[in-house]
Amino acid sequence: MAGNGAVPGQGQSVSSRLLAILDCFDIARPTLTLTEIATASGLPLSTARRLIGELTGWGALERLPDQHFRIGIRLWRIGSLAPQQRVLTEAALPFMQDLCQATQENVQLAVLDGNEALCIEKISAQRAVPTATQVGGRLPLHATGVGKVLLAFAAPEFQVDFIASGLKPHTRHTITQPGQLAAALTVVREQNVAYSYQEMTLGAVSVAAPIRTADGEVRGALGIVTHSHTTLRHLAPAVRTAALGVSRLVG
Repeated sequence: MAGNGAVPGQGQSVSSRLLAILDCFDIARPTLTLTEIATASGLPLSTARRLIGELTGWGALERLPDQHFRIGIRLWRIGSLAPQQRVLTEAALPFMQDLCQATQENVQLAVLDGNEALCIEKISAQRAVPTATQVGGRLPLHATGVGKVLLAFAAPEFQVDFIASGLKPHTRHTITQPGQLAAALTVVREQNVAYSYQEMTLGAVSVAAPIRTADGEVRGALGIVTHSHTTLRHLAPAVRTAALGVSRLVG
């Protein structure tokens, strides 16, 4: 977390301290206490208390009756204006709804965010395989369909650094050997489609395709997550077609 590894509160601007507080929240920890925020941000308790008060007064944070804090509606409203998320989501939603209706499976839209894939939209059918992924949740690049798409078309130096940082196993099927992952990414670039076979969650498989701008830049990845007994290659053409449709709108 921001602030860790330095003397708490020293050598940081006010803005960096505020950002360190906001950075403590994620999909796995949507609510935090004052003490938890101070610990995660590396700030002294008194500093965290003062800055949280300012953020709460402005509307970036909201205090709950149990003395926990969560992201406030004003910050959410500003975040929803992010062009990449808004444009991609608006373009993709009709295609995602069609895919979900046709397959009765989970349909995800993700973008590259740091060293992870960030899910910015998700539609699920009632009988779809259960997944832990939520909008705003993060997915490993090397263990998911959407992640492999984003990694395969990222800058070569990014790929080298990512692989060198280590490939965490999520299940016994996760690719953890650098050479094996590099070969898999080559296939993704050749076929414009990526597969994940129980590499993130046992019992779940996925297939994804890139969303491109007019100049060929990959802006995101569209994928389906389904039961492991499903034949993914039967779904791949529909996913590719949907991703192409979104690409035409965002291009």
